[in-house]
Amino acid sequence: MAQKNAEKKILTSQGLKKLEAELDELRTVTRKEIAQKIKEAREQGDLSENAEYDAAKEEQREIEARIEELEELLKNVEVVDEDEIDLDTVQIGCEVKLQNVDTGKQVIYKLVGSTEANALKGMISNESPVGREMIGAKKGSKIKVEAPAGLLTYKIMSIHKSAT
Repeated sequence: MAQKNAEKKILTSQGLKKLEAELDELRTVTRKEIAQKIKEAREQGDLSENAEYDAAKEEQREIEARIEELEELLKNVEVVDEDEIDLDTVQIGCEVKLQNVDTGKQVIYKLVGSTEANALKGMISNESPVGREMIGAKKGSKIKVEAPAGLLTYKIMSIHKSAT
C-alpha cells in the first residue's frame, strides 16, 4: 500500500509523458487483451488444470499492480520545467558533459529523477553518486565521486538543455 505522505518523485516533462502513455496503454489496450485471454481460457473448460487460464490471471494481477503503481507515482510527481532551467549550474533536466580528469575520457549524462533513470541511455538519477555531486556544480568545476574503482574526479565541461 502507498504511504499517505509519499515522497515527491521528480520527473522531466518527457518522463511524465512516457508514464502517462504507459498508464493509458495498460488501461485501454492491455486490460482488454488480458480479459480476452481469460475469456478464451475459460471456454476451454475445467479451470483447475488450465495453465493458460492461470497464466492469464497472473498476467492480469501483474498489469493491475503496475497500473496501481503508476497511479500512485503520478499522484506524487513534481515535474521539472526544462524550459526554465538555469544553465549556470547543473540541475535536473540538464545534459552535462563530464571529463574524467585522470583518463581524459568524456561522457554525457542527462540528469533526471530516479523514476526515469536509465544508465544505458545516459540518463542518471539525481540520487546516484555522480548525480548528487553534479547538482549545483558550475561549468569548469570539478566533482569527486566515490566509485567501486576508487575516487574519481570529473571536470564539468558543459551544461546544456537536453536535446530529448
